[in-house]
Amino acid sequence: MDGPALRIGQVAEGDSGLSVKAVRFYCDEGLISAVSRTQGVYRLFHSAVVNEFALILSLRAMDVPLPELKRILDGRRSGFCKGSVLKTSIQDRIESINARMSELELMCAELSGLLGSWKNCGGVKPF
Repeated sequence: MDGPALRIGQVAEGDSGLSVKAVRFYCDEGLISAVSRTQGVYRLFHSAVVNEFALILSLRAMDVPLPELKRILDGRRSGFCKGSVLKTSIQDRIESINARMSELELMCAELSGLLGSWKNCGGVKPF
């Protein structure tokens, strides 16, 4: 491991932009791994984990699901298919967004039609 190991608080307060709770969550989900633990059972992380959090946060901002995110990180770490794994994931996400946009446009049209046919029910007007 290059450089000193970072405790979870150091990872969180550094450039990762995450809380200690979020770092624990991503570790528990298997997206990142502690390299060891202290005698006090604090998790210790390689300094490169901060760079991985930049990718994690970018992909989560695009609503990439955790299993897909794990697949991307695993591919990146293995050294194989670095670009193709991410490219495929992005293409899949674009297709998912386009499908969702079509659903939302249909829903918007239905709601606009409902609103256009709305008739006042003659209730009491407020003061």
